[in-house]
Amino acid sequence: MTTPRLLVIDDDDMVLTYLSRTLSHRYTIMTRQDPKAAIELAAVELPDLILCDIDMPDMDGGAVCAALAENPVTARIPFVYLTAMVSPSEVVELQGFVGGRPGVAKRASMQELIATIDSQLKA
Repeated sequence: MTTPRLLVIDDDDMVLTYLSRTLSHRYTIMTRQDPKAAIELAAVELPDLILCDIDMPDMDGGAVCAALAENPVTARIPFVYLTAMVSPSEVVELQGFVGGRPGVAKRASMQELIATIDSQLKA
């Protein structure tokens, strides 16, 4: 079985480093701090899932999601928000959705993040 490939987009390099180290035992991780560069990379690499922050300068996660959805090459890639804008309990109240997309709070447990990623990879 091939290792799923994730593209993680976040303007915080520490978040990218942490997620790369923590998730690399389970997934192949690609990271980008620049949302526009991430959109270009997604079109070339076609990751199995995109994990994206919402609150970023210059281009927020909603704009990233919209740009990916407009491109037929990237439109079907599962997209999950990873954000500090909501708490883990708020995500539960929102039934796992943030901004109309599957979402995980940055303060959620790693098990919860992995469960969300895996469920979206199977969808």
